Amino acid sequence: MLLIDAMLLCIALYFAYLLRFDGETGQTANYYSTFSHTFHFLGIYLVAFAIGGVYDILWRYAGGSEVMRLALISGAACAVCVVLDTLLVWNVSRGLLVMHALLSVALVGASRLVWRMLKNSAWLQNRLRHRETPVGPRLMIVGAGNAGVYLLNMCKNDPSLGQPILFVDSSQRKQKLRIHGVAVRGRPEDIPKLAAKYDIQEIVIAVPNLRGSALNALVETCKETPCRVRILIQMQNSDDAQDKPGMFVRELNISDFLSRDEVTLDTQGISEYITGKSVLVTGGGGSIGSELCRQIMRFSPRLLTVFDFYENCAYELECELKQRFGRDCPVRVLIGSVRDRQRLDEVMDDCKPQVLFHAAAHKHVPLMEDSPAEAVKNNVFGTRNALESASAHGVDRFVLLSTDKAVNPTNIMGATKRVTEMLVQYYAGKSEMKCMAVRFGNVLGSHGSVIPLFERQIREGGPVTVTHPDIIRYFMTIPEAAQLVLQAGSIARSGSICVLDMGEPVRIDDLARQLIRFYGYEPNVNMDIVYTGLRPGEKLYEELLTDRERDRMERTAHEKIMIAPVAEQDDAVFQRQLAALLTAAERNDGGVSAALAAMVPGFLAENEAGTESA
Repeated sequence: MLLIDAMLLCIALYFAYLLRFDGETGQTANYYSTFSHTFHFLGIYLVAFAIGGVYDILWRYAGGSEVMRLALISGAACAVCVVLDTLLVWNVSRGLLVMHALLSVALVGASRLVWRMLKNSAWLQNRLRHRETPVGPRLMIVGAGNAGVYLLNMCKNDPSLGQPILFVDSSQRKQKLRIHGVAVRGRPEDIPKLAAKYDIQEIVIAVPNLRGSALNALVETCKETPCRVRILIQMQNSDDAQDKPGMFVRELNISDFLSRDEVTLDTQGISEYITGKSVLVTGGGGSIGSELCRQIMRFSPRLLTVFDFYENCAYELECELKQRFGRDCPVRVLIGSVRDRQRLDEVMDDCKPQVLFHAAAHKHVPLMEDSPAEAVKNNVFGTRNALESASAHGVDRFVLLSTDKAVNPTNIMGATKRVTEMLVQYYAGKSEMKCMAVRFGNVLGSHGSVIPLFERQIREGGPVTVTHPDIIRYFMTIPEAAQLVLQAGSIARSGSICVLDMGEPVRIDDLARQLIRFYGYEPNVNMDIVYTGLRPGEKLYEELLTDRERDRMERTAHEKIMIAPVAEQDDAVFQRQLAALLTAAERNDGGVSAALAAMVPGFLAENEAGTESA
């Protein structure tokens, strides 16, 4: 830097001379008196720069104060030159000395500024990063649209993500075109051939809006290759599909194989009963409850209250929502149980909810077979507490989350959920509150569901356990279920049971085999499948509607939501049966099953006598 500054000071002196003497270049007295003292000027300025701390400044982060220091130091050096010129009679023009100081500040400062610009430039950063960062795998990008170009730029900025070798796109007009030097060389059906030809090591699907059977087919094609397959997706909190910073690459998961067409929502209808309202979600820390909270926050409620008995999940959800929607977002987490009516009343008094989503329930079928009294206390009478408290505190809308296991139930959990549907219909008739239930099947990835179990078994080396080779279940993703619950809450009449369209059922055996292959194994070759037999209370297939409901089922304005007809029930008889069930739940024995069987037509309790608790 000393050498560079010395050169710049000499240049400044030469141009100061030209400016002072109108471009005079001959061997004149002015020329001799000026340049014969060049080394004196250099020494004075460089010493001043050193003493003044110019070489102690980290110029990459310099600001106005550092430039001012340079100007003051140059001014001081100029003053020293003027004093020495006077004392030693150098006969150098004082105007030239002042111009030299000004030009020195300009050139030395500009040199720092240029260096700073280079250090901060994307080009130089990329060059340095390319030199320091290991290069990633050879990459095929599926999708030559905005998302694919965004991924290409990601790889250029960070080579460790991969070396883009080619694009694949279904558009014929894009074939053989180049994007930033990377060619489009084929269509999705050409992926296996292209992967082998170009020695591709990784495939990234960069079509964030691809859903349903189209995604399934593309994933299956990619899995025909030995390549690692990943997918570029949109962050959930990114509202605009073209918001590129909201995209990231993740591994494929089983949800991608079972992906269905994206849900289309009537956001206006949902906004009318959510936006600006106080909303309470019981069981808000669970799988469905937490996703409900995420979806509700998109519609800007005045207050969202998460009520849950398990503080860990509720706390994690609160942290997530505050990170996603801001530290000041209107979210409260309150701990308590729906079995505690007094605590529910305290929460209602405090939050004054206008909308209540009741997602709190015991849901594990085998566990509830062994603890039927607990299932009744939590599912049935917890729901009754929520309904009574909500009605007493002026809640406008009560939405119960139910299950397909409530249809012709063969287990305790399903029977208790059927009673909760009956409770909703009962309170719809005796309360001004708009009450409704939403019935749907299994959700992918929820706590205790079959897919996490299979994945854990595969990671542990097997075997993968399936209860029966012919067992089938309905599946939907957690976000899809939560969105349709919100939609159902906007269109259902009071007393309605909304039934979600779950699509085609999935054979659990097929699901297990698909997941085994997804992890790189072959079923019953290097990963065994063992059939363990149906568990207590488990059916081969679930139903979304009873025979009576199916004959009288109503369609709604939303293609994936149906309404089951209201079942007639004698309110006086229903109350007596509830009282008998409450008494039976005082003991964990066969009396609970008998009391449920008296209330729920079609409840085929396998063990009429029940099971005594251990």
